[in-house]
Amino acid sequence: MGGLEISVMLLFQGDVLAVKAFLETNRGFNINCVNFQGVSALLVAVQNHSEPMVEFLLTQPGIDIGDCVLHAVKDNQRKILESLLEKLSQIAPSLEFVGVTHSSDFPDYVTPLILASQCGHYEIIELLIQRGHTISKPHPASCRCSDCRIHLERDDLLHAESLRLNLYRAVTNPAYICHSTHDPILIAFQLSEELKECSMLVPEFRVAYAELSSEISTFAVDLIACCRSTSEMELILKQSSGTSSRIYSLPRLALAMDYKQKTFVAHPNTQQIVEAVWSDDWHEYKLKSMFVAYILPVLRIFVLPIIALMCLALPNHTLTKHWSIPLNKMISHIAAYIVFLIIIFLESNIDKTGQKRKPPNSGLEPIIIVFVAGHVWSSIRMMMLVGPSRYFKKLWNWHAVISNCLFLLTFLFWLASYFDAVNNDQVDLERKYWHHLDPLLIAEGTFAVAVIMAFFKLMFFCRLNYYLGPLQISLGKMCADMAKYFTIFTIIIISFSAGLCRFYQYYDGMVQIDDNEMKTQQVSSFVDFSSTLKTFFWAILCMAPLESADVVIENLPGETPKTTIINTHTFTEAVGYICFALFEVLIVVMILNMLIATMSSTFQRVLDNLEVEWTFGKTDFYLEYMLQSATPSPFNLIPTPGGVTMFMEMMNGTRAAGNNEVGGCCQRKASPKASFDKNMNEMEYPALMSLLVQRYFREKDEANQAASELDILKQEIHELKALLNDIIAEKE
Repeated sequence: MGGLEISVMLLFQGDVLAVKAFLETNRGFNINCVNFQGVSALLVAVQNHSEPMVEFLLTQPGIDIGDCVLHAVKDNQRKILESLLEKLSQIAPSLEFVGVTHSSDFPDYVTPLILASQCGHYEIIELLIQRGHTISKPHPASCRCSDCRIHLERDDLLHAESLRLNLYRAVTNPAYICHSTHDPILIAFQLSEELKECSMLVPEFRVAYAELSSEISTFAVDLIACCRSTSEMELILKQSSGTSSRIYSLPRLALAMDYKQKTFVAHPNTQQIVEAVWSDDWHEYKLKSMFVAYILPVLRIFVLPIIALMCLALPNHTLTKHWSIPLNKMISHIAAYIVFLIIIFLESNIDKTGQKRKPPNSGLEPIIIVFVAGHVWSSIRMMMLVGPSRYFKKLWNWHAVISNCLFLLTFLFWLASYFDAVNNDQVDLERKYWHHLDPLLIAEGTFAVAVIMAFFKLMFFCRLNYYLGPLQISLGKMCADMAKYFTIFTIIIISFSAGLCRFYQYYDGMVQIDDNEMKTQQVSSFVDFSSTLKTFFWAILCMAPLESADVVIENLPGETPKTTIINTHTFTEAVGYICFALFEVLIVVMILNMLIATMSSTFQRVLDNLEVEWTFGKTDFYLEYMLQSATPSPFNLIPTPGGVTMFMEMMNGTRAAGNNEVGGCCQRKASPKASFDKNMNEMEYPALMSLLVQRYFREKDEANQAASELDILKQEIHELKALLNDIIAEKE
């Protein structure tokens, strides 16, 4: 037996004295020799978790540590790691902070802290950070700073992307996050957003980045799941770090909405706080029947003038404060909107038979103008509160802006029609003689579309219903599916239209008379681009005429004056029929059915995640009305003391979180005690995070311990089964 085999055998036995005696006997033995797998004596000792053997080998002159530090980190051997790091610092202080260049198990960019973070070894990470180890946070894939540009030009692409992915795996590990920041929830949100962006920009590693994003989002949810009281959850949701907006009473909730952290928002702990802010002290509302809840906005219509008067005259009254809670704001706004819908319906339903060429004069027009002015001011106010970029991120805000613009255009054309009636003596001119761009005709068109959009907003209030809310969410996602397929539809339609746009142009208008004196006229299908496009569009809905591909040739003169000849262009008609049939197969049979299948899948996906999707949409609705004024349109045009104060603070740029009660036109000044409580919250938050981190890792360790015990039990059962089989085999 050779010296290498003897040393390896002694190393596996962990006999330090025997190894020491062997080395004294064999003075020329190379302590750094490796076997055929490249494993050295020190690495064997590290893998065997033999602390005395590692300490002894480190005392040998010329010992080469190699990648033993990384193996110790991987195996979570803290004491062995400390010994190895101390030896490295004696050799060269900078060696412990870098990776190993010639390692068969680890890439050269993997440092001890990166590996410890990827493995999630909490104590090892703490040790390394205390010794000064750091991880340079990777730049996002969209970053184009000077350093990133240099790396893009010089570095190997695969190496650079693998390095970024491994760095993200390190910095997104909960153990590293908890050691590197006092606000792990904020870091989790930001990293999750970065990883989503990377998954889109680096499609080669899309799955890996998406998994990391999901894991880091789950970590934030697991942290708030460790909260045991309302005060702890409120302290988390009231944190304003990470957002420049100070208008929300729950800034961290608004930030989670911005980052699309749906599971975080929909968690029961979060929703309890949201519901408490939403209904405030009106606890009886939850006990009301569905019929009473639906009839409340109708009854509120008669109370709206009283609410407006009290907000103006008695802003600090108990009833005024009660009407300023978000739930009551929503009821008041729905009540006012019902009145608005009734008025515009009556205006739209006016008889136009004897209408003269001047603006309508039903008496409802001034009321509509005042209502729309209130809606416009509400949109401007919300835009000033949240900022234009945040305001226009929501599609319903786009709906409000477009609807308001259509109403304003209607008023402008009413005004133009009025001046035209004053300046020109054509008031009694019948409608059939009007110009097609007459101001009154344009006003009627814009008003009709505006009324449609106004009634369409009723879907916005469906979010609160448990059954209608998911349907509305599914409808929105299905519209996104249609937008994806619209590109394919457009390409196919344009392709066929370009080929057949003037294929039948010569035959346009021709009439053929058969022997029974039956007349057949050429369908204007493929005679120009617009008619061809129209034919194919209605063919998608199976509403194109069956004769669209027919070729009709007018009767030709026969051999005698009273006879005619009917000619046919069979090849041209065959090409038209083949192209038209191919279009029908592609669009109706294939693409349209694919769209239906995709929409069904989208709907099923929403149903499978019903609670999260609906709760997230409902919370977005809540945040909307937390910022609305207590008086709806048109009463919001009346300046109130609280509204004026809020507006002056916004204009002066001095509006800060906590200075006013969020969302009301009757907002209350915060007392000095509120500012003191805010500072206390900022000091208590790191302590709360430390407590939550302890609970999180304690629960995680218990789960891992239970899993390991289950694995041990399975192994013992397997060994017992094998032993019984052996006994039975021996007896046979």
